[in-house]
Amino acid sequence: MAIEKALLLIADIGGYTRFMRQHRFGLAHAQDTVAQLLEAVIDASGRFKLAKLEGDAAFFYAVGEDTSPVAKQVAAIRRAFLARKEELALDRMCKCDGCTQVGALTLKFVAHAGEIAFQKVKHLTELAGVDVILLHRMLKNDVPVSEYVLMTDAVHQGLEPELRQLSQGLEHDFEGMGRTPTHYIDLSSLVTSVPAPRPNLLRKLWNKLTMELRSLKYVLGFKEACEGFRNVEVVEDAAPGKP
Repeated sequence: MAIEKALLLIADIGGYTRFMRQHRFGLAHAQDTVAQLLEAVIDASGRFKLAKLEGDAAFFYAVGEDTSPVAKQVAAIRRAFLARKEELALDRMCKCDGCTQVGALTLKFVAHAGEIAFQKVKHLTELAGVDVILLHRMLKNDVPVSEYVLMTDAVHQGLEPELRQLSQGLEHDFEGMGRTPTHYIDLSSLVTSVPAPRPNLLRKLWNKLTMELRSLKYVLGFKEACEGFRNVEVVEDAAPGKP
């Protein structure tokens, strides 16, 4: 099992509130919306390689000891996410929850540097190791803002001085990992210029058609929409006569 030094990053999409299980169109469109946003995130990931899609999150890694690329790549990914989100909101032709809540979607990051092991399972290669576990533990944290990059000391030390000054220290007790010093930057405090998309009727109609086609397997129940999503709360309808 090969072991390498690596920079680890998870981009996690959140912001959806409540969906009713019976509202298949809302859930199906939420599934497709997140998929489109994840595509934009992956396309902007630069030297980072996609390790795995994890529901509404993308897990990336970059082999090597250099932690300096994380700030540049987070900025590029966030710009791509915001640009695609603006386009989706502009092209919206549906009033279901999965479409109307696009504007509320957020993106957060967790980053850590450590060692990874490449473990082959049949034709797949999985990343394993304590540092991979720690990175995923970081998704459950006490950061008081919705859009942020949360990083360990190993990543924080590689930031440019002006970015380190914007960060806030926050110690966590991650499950099974003990007390861990971390630092976070509130992404809303950073100015991110995103070109405003222009209205385009043909693009809007095409996006509507392709969304319905991609969503059909979820609407018909052949696949479970939003399965494995961390940030979508699905609740059952109340029984008749109950609030």
